[in-house]
Amino acid sequence: MTPSRDISRLIEIMAALRTPVTGCPWDIEQTFATIAPYTIEEAYEVAEAIARNDLDDLREELGDLLLQVIYHARVAEEQGAFAFGDVVEAITAKMIRRHPHVFPDKDGNVTKPTRGTWDRIKAEEKAERAARRPADEVNHTSLLSGIKAGQPALVRAMELQKKAATVGFDWNDPRAVLHKIREEADEIERALDKHDADELADETGDLLFALVNLARHAKVDPEMALRGTNAKFERRFSYIERALTAQGRTLQEATLEQMDALWNEAKAQEK
Repeated sequence: MTPSRDISRLIEIMAALRTPVTGCPWDIEQTFATIAPYTIEEAYEVAEAIARNDLDDLREELGDLLLQVIYHARVAEEQGAFAFGDVVEAITAKMIRRHPHVFPDKDGNVTKPTRGTWDRIKAEEKAERAARRPADEVNHTSLLSGIKAGQPALVRAMELQKKAATVGFDWNDPRAVLHKIREEADEIERALDKHDADELADETGDLLFALVNLARHAKVDPEMALRGTNAKFERRFSYIERALTAQGRTLQEATLEQMDALWNEAKAQEK
């Protein structure tokens, strides 16, 4: 099959999945908001496949990511907003517009690349987007407006804090941030006591934001720090699994106390 036919087939499959009554109940009930976490997850899995240099896996993960684009486009089409073809048309026009030194204009002329061309074109695009937004939204320009909303949450939290710090809205001492972290932990405990799920989610977000603030003051990259901790957790948990296997037991057969003891063994060996 040609690429265009492949895409058309995938679009047809998504339409069938979203068709009321005959489609998939789970797919039918999804919205932009509920699909978004899967979109982010698939993008990370593409990056992971690249990091492993696993091209077979990369091919599969790129397909999963493409499906996410088609999924969002289908939801938009059902709402009468836009369709997949509009998405392709928009990005095609953008790539041509941003590379006038590669693609000729309507008169067949190719522009010689100059310093600032890219920034000028992006500024024009930004102005066009602003013109489509409500006037009251456009007229308010926040110090934080330039920070992209689509970034991973940890990265965006860091960028928001850095930008606010440029006008003095910041802690003066990392220990003050640590005090804030303890305060947020106490608020989480109160939310647990009240069994308030919404408040618990809100307070958990506040704690994570405060932890990013501490990382920033300590000059630690929170994303890399968490990646390191994830790897450490996997390493130590794998030790528990191997140790239990050597003892002829499974994870399900072991008690929490036994697994915890093996965890401490793994921790001691690392030191």
